[in-house]
Amino acid sequence: MGNVAAIISDFGGVLTSPLAGSFQAFDQATGISLQALGLAMAEIGARNGVNPLFELETGRLSEADFLASVAAQLSEQLGRPIELDGFGERYFSHLEPNQPMIDYMRDLRGRGYKLAICTNNVREWEGRWRAMLPVDELFNVVVDSAFVGTRKPEPRIYEVTLERLDVRAPAALFIDDIEVNCQAARELGMHAVWFRTAEQAIEETEAALLEAA
Repeated sequence: MGNVAAIISDFGGVLTSPLAGSFQAFDQATGISLQALGLAMAEIGARNGVNPLFELETGRLSEADFLASVAAQLSEQLGRPIELDGFGERYFSHLEPNQPMIDYMRDLRGRGYKLAICTNNVREWEGRWRAMLPVDELFNVVVDSAFVGTRKPEPRIYEVTLERLDVRAPAALFIDDIEVNCQAARELGMHAVWFRTAEQAIEETEAALLEAA
């Protein structure tokens, strides 16, 4: 295994199909674009002093309260009544397991690496996302932002993951589809691979493991 003992993977967009597909389907079904959602959250953040998505993903805001506040802001922005009930169901209905990456995780586990998931997620969605993957079969550790009160790219969520894996930063390799999250991992001393496709990520992970050996 060389000097890397643990692989830490994001969930959405790495172990699943791209998140953009879910938002595109939502846009097509409701006429609400990702840009409009972002603007609504920015307006709420400016008013309250904190982005509601950050509060949702750290468990300080419930899904119901988050959706109600965003729906009210969108209704004002778009000039028509907006309801976001059932957003979670629609979101997950367009996500699929990324089988090549899941198979790769199984291979890594068989080669003796410790595995972890480190995800920015929603407390109420835990049952849905865990049902998509053989989580307990493959992963030694799961760190969900909504249950630990910190989210990527904040340093603390990486530190919690390393502590639970019982490895130091240089002995861990992190995979995420958001570049800033990878940069934050590197700043803590971890190896990191910015995921774009399964083929690319697997190739770069293998190269990083070889280089660290």
